[in-house]
Amino acid sequence: MKGRSLIVLTSCALVLSACGGEEHSDLRQFVKESDKLPVGRIPPLPEVKPYEPFAYNAYDLTDPFKPRKIEPPKSAAKGGLQPDFNRPREALEAFPLENLKMVGTLQQKQQVFALVKAPDSSLYRVTSGNYLGQNFGRIVGITETDIKLKEIVQDSGGNWEEKDQALLLQEQEAKK
Repeated sequence: MKGRSLIVLTSCALVLSACGGEEHSDLRQFVKESDKLPVGRIPPLPEVKPYEPFAYNAYDLTDPFKPRKIEPPKSAAKGGLQPDFNRPREALEAFPLENLKMVGTLQQKQQVFALVKAPDSSLYRVTSGNYLGQNFGRIVGITETDIKLKEIVQDSGGNWEEKDQALLLQEQEAKK
């Protein structure tokens, strides 16, 4: 039995010595060859500019992204064109004119009414003299196809001017 174990140990030693050759010889060869390759030059890093702080001094200017509140000019000439700021506001003055839709007309006793749909899907009946939109637009005429109104808008100089507008009938598409 001792002879057999000696043979097994000897054969194991021979097998292990055969596997033990030079380890990572291919890697060492690659490193030697890469040392012979031409060496490139790495460009220097760009120069970093020093930080310069910015002082923002426009806190007192009007923010162009906020809707401005129209106030009557303090030095408004009496008798000049300007909206009536003291009259009660009507429901459709809360919406921009481009968001309102004329959806039809109706006539009761000789008076013509227009049906206007607001963005919140409410339906309103208006007639000449009512106000629409956020620019003090007063209805001056109603036909079967449009509502004619006059808006009072403020120009960049603070002066008020009249502007003619129309709200056209919106054709409803047939639902399938």
